[in-house]
Amino acid sequence: MTERLDIDHLRQWIGRSTEATDIVTAQLVKGLRATLFQEVGEPRAGDAAPFTVHWCLAQPVFPMSMLGPDGHPTRGGFLPPVPLPRRMWAGGEIEFLQPLRVGDESTRTSRIADVQVKSGSTGTLCFVSVEHSISSPRGLAIRERQDIVYREMTSSAPAPAKAPPPPPKAQHRETHVSDPVLLFRYSALTFNGHRIHYDRDYVTKVEGYPGLIFHGPLQAALIIEMAAKLHGGKAPKRFTYRGVQPLFEGTEFSVNANETEAGMELWTANAEGQPTMKGTAVW
Repeated sequence: MTERLDIDHLRQWIGRSTEATDIVTAQLVKGLRATLFQEVGEPRAGDAAPFTVHWCLAQPVFPMSMLGPDGHPTRGGFLPPVPLPRRMWAGGEIEFLQPLRVGDESTRTSRIADVQVKSGSTGTLCFVSVEHSISSPRGLAIRERQDIVYREMTSSAPAPAKAPPPPPKAQHRETHVSDPVLLFRYSALTFNGHRIHYDRDYVTKVEGYPGLIFHGPLQAALIIEMAAKLHGGKAPKRFTYRGVQPLFEGTEFSVNANETEAGMELWTANAEGQPTMKGTAVW
């Protein structure tokens, strides 16, 4: 039984802030390039890093004694202590102002912007919105909003799924395989201890999923890099995205894009072609 949500208590976290710094190293850039299926090369001081390198920087570090059963730090601290057991990255929005470069000292300032409770098909949902500002020695580089969702651990069998709509057609498409090693590499790069990405026994026997879950940020990173590649290497001014359904290990997946009058529609899709994350980009 999940502890009752005290939304008034949780909303007391709104406005809390924290700051952290880190260095964009050549080794980090090499590892991230490899994980994003890019040419690894030999990055040198001043070279631009992949656009979402900030997700690898200054990640919180806690002793093992302070980790919960899911591999995340125990609740409380900067993020509100939401008692719902499942935590996922639901989506967000990013503004790219300038790239981070090898050798930069980057500072991230984070603030809890909102806490809301909603009801969904899986029960109670709690959404926590976090705003980030990432700067380099040249000034503000990225503004971002992350939406984190917490939900109940349901034990009942899911309702029969409706027949999915025909998969969308893409003007641009790349395919890869969601290999467990790929998921491990991204967890390591982002110092992400969430067990759903690497512990098959945990994710199948405790959380009830059919396999390891592909990181939402990794899908978003691949989408952003594809969008930039299709626009001469320039990141979008604004990228907005949301998770649609989980993407699991061991299957082919695709990164897709369609040109629109306003910019681009982008999405990742599973082996059946059904979207797992959707996003829009404008330049």
